[in-house]
Amino acid sequence: MFPWSPEFVWDATHVAFFGALYSVLATVAGSLALAAWRARRDALEGRSAAIAWHGDFEEMPASARACRHQLTGEAPGRACENGFDCRGCADHARLETRRQEAGRRGGADANVHYGFDLPLDRLYHRGHTWVREEKDGTLSVGLDDLARRLLGTPEEVELPRAGDRLEVNGAAARVTTRGKEVRVLSPVEGTVVEVRGEGPSATLRVDPGGSPDLRHLLSGCEARAWALRELERLQRAAGQESLGAALADGGELVEDVGAALPPAHYDMLLGELLLEP
Repeated sequence: MFPWSPEFVWDATHVAFFGALYSVLATVAGSLALAAWRARRDALEGRSAAIAWHGDFEEMPASARACRHQLTGEAPGRACENGFDCRGCADHARLETRRQEAGRRGGADANVHYGFDLPLDRLYHRGHTWVREEKDGTLSVGLDDLARRLLGTPEEVELPRAGDRLEVNGAAARVTTRGKEVRVLSPVEGTVVEVRGEGPSATLRVDPGGSPDLRHLLSGCEARAWALRELERLQRAAGQESLGAALADGGELVEDVGAALPPAHYDMLLGELLLEP
């Protein structure tokens, strides 16, 4: 019975009931208002992409979240808990210092070939994009050779335009290939200055707006270990020996790797390599 009913009588029971009811309603309304305020604040501060990425990252199995120091054997069995963003990870700083002291940074300005190109004059994101610092302070960003061969000839590639803002682990491009749409994650944050080329071979020139923090990207021995791991994942997805042989020609991966994979394996591998949950 409610206060507007003629038979309603204010007594201790009704006071306690309505006090509790309106307290719950006020708490729910306050929580919704706070969530809306935080969502608006995160959007204004450019944090929406990072929040969405961390939600997706938590859905990935531990086997797909290997820490960069697990790849090099420095931290066996360690899985990343930071969305592949090492910039705020104290363990990464400690392990990196130990590596520097041991002189194991790995070669640079080289070109490693595992059936696909892995130039080591640049840095690599775990979503198979690369970053190269240019003399004018901008960053060149592109899709690495393994991912390019995996995508083949897509039906559609949606690239950003000059003036668009990129966020680390936000979408830098969207690709539709063999009916499947996947994101290409941005390895850096900044404003797109120029888009060069088309399709999977396109590169972006990005203004980071100052000195970029690229500690979350792989280089040297880490990049080599990661590339070998990704090649092993590709070989496992290929499955049969005959299919594995079809993936390469004289040790060179074919231009359209996806064409040699069964559709179910292709969908799985495409999602895993480009970090779709």
